[in-house]
Amino acid sequence: MQRGTALECSLRVLTLRDHSEGELRKKLSGKGYEESDIEAAVGRMKELGYLDDLRFARSFASSALRNGKGVGPRLKLELSRRGVASSIVSQVLDELAQEYSEAELLAQVMERRYPGFDAATASDKEKRRIVGYLQRKGFSLGAIFRELKAHED
Repeated sequence: MQRGTALECSLRVLTLRDHSEGELRKKLSGKGYEESDIEAAVGRMKELGYLDDLRFARSFASSALRNGKGVGPRLKLELSRRGVASSIVSQVLDELAQEYSEAELLAQVMERRYPGFDAATASDKEKRRIVGYLQRKGFSLGAIFRELKAHED
């Protein structure tokens, strides 16, 4: 279902939110545009500065970190799913590792998701549920256990 040219569609898509090049290609392809039209539209969007995978990855990753949506391997997976090149993913994750500490992020997520949690009185089932949740978010087991230990005091 095409409405206008691939270029016009690209502009509409990118005005709603920033996208990676892979996401934009997938959207245009899904709307039935020819490969040559998609290439031309993506090239023009890059020329104009509307499409930039590095900017998208930085924005997406810092938002995910701030909101507790994922860290480390989870964030790497999410960016890869969105079609961001692995070199850009590595660069962005290295930059953000300087800015954000896993321990601080983990403490924020614990406080936001489980306020008043006391590891000393929590059952093993509750602890396993929390550990599983935090692992799915991408936190390392070592950091999770240190945080739970801190909540025992």
